[in-house]
Amino acid sequence: MAAVTDVICQIVAGELDAAVVTRNDDVIAFLDHRPVFKGHVLVAPVTHIDTLLDLPTALMPSLLTMAQQIAAAIGSALGAQGTFVAVNNVVSQSIPHLHVHVVPRTKGDGLRGFFWPRTRYADGEMDGYAKRIAAAL
Repeated sequence: MAAVTDVICQIVAGELDAAVVTRNDDVIAFLDHRPVFKGHVLVAPVTHIDTLLDLPTALMPSLLTMAQQIAAAIGSALGAQGTFVAVNNVVSQSIPHLHVHVVPRTKGDGLRGFFWPRTRYADGEMDGYAKRIAAAL
């Protein structure tokens, strides 16, 4: 069987740098390098799993619990009024590895429906966001 080489597997293996917010034996959370809004976190199983339909029931609590914890941390760390939490399943799934988007939201932020404009972090800014969210966990 060939090794899986998607971006998330590379981050999990330490082959690709990422601003990791937290990690446990089952799940990893790190900042999206092209966030909808700064502080946008991806939460993914450590084990390669293609889609939500492939997720073993035993891993569901770990994945959803971490997404919930990240959503709470984003509020206190970044002053977000809420979060948008989403999973793309095949269509619009840019990485073939299951991941949950946890996006900070505030009233009037301009996000409408499922149109996700992207932004970029300034040099050195990404780690600061990751550390703030990690500290709030």
